[in-house]
Amino acid sequence: MDKCEWLHRQLENLPIFKYPFSLEDLPHNGIYFFYEEGENWGHGGDHQRIVRVGTHKGNNFRSRINDHFLFNERKMNFNEMKAAPKDRSIFRKNIGRALLNKEEDDYLKIWNRDFTPRDNREKYGHLRDIQKEKEIETRVTKILRNNFSFRFLMTDSQTERIGSKGLESSLIGTLAKCDLCCPSNNWLGNFSPIKNINKNGLWLVQHLSADVINEKEKVAILSDIEETKKRLEENKWNGKKYMRRLKKK
Repeated sequence: MDKCEWLHRQLENLPIFKYPFSLEDLPHNGIYFFYEEGENWGHGGDHQRIVRVGTHKGNNFRSRINDHFLFNERKMNFNEMKAAPKDRSIFRKNIGRALLNKEEDDYLKIWNRDFTPRDNREKYGHLRDIQKEKEIETRVTKILRNNFSFRFLMTDSQTERIGSKGLESSLIGTLAKCDLCCPSNNWLGNFSPIKNINKNGLWLVQHLSADVINEKEKVAILSDIEETKKRLEENKWNGKKYMRRLKKK
């Protein structure tokens, strides 16, 4: 079996999360896999394909998901001297880039800037249209909450999951190297100004050329899947309702 198909099929043994959900139901450490409405794999049937893989540093899994879905609405109270949510989530930033590029909106030049550094805020803050940014952020939030869902794989060790030597890179490499999983004609990422995004059909720019998962990593993935299911069953993450949902499928 193709390794991309194998990965998709194994992950389907885990429950899927779609907004609204509680951050308290999520682990503190793990790797997440995003799926998108209208995007199916190329291995036969209408299974959704993975469009993004991500992880985090420290014990900040919940924080990363929070940054993407913007549970904390107070983060919308930004101004010229305060970074917008897209500067805390490259996922949000890339969705906004595709929206602006699709509409041939020149504000893309400002959206591309990172206003997290103080120097950038002081130099370029006066160029920002805060009301416009808030409108774009609102659209991005709606897209994420309505169109995306995710699964997660519990992987406690940061060194085992992150970076070029971690599982994250080979997971991405496996998806990027699959010739069968392609974006639909209507995929928003087709309008991304980032060549690697529309070329590979993934909301990703790093680790695209990494090696595919090897046999040792496949064993680790299967072990992590079983551990994730076990912890959910034991309600260590308040996840029983999601396991019940999985069993009904």
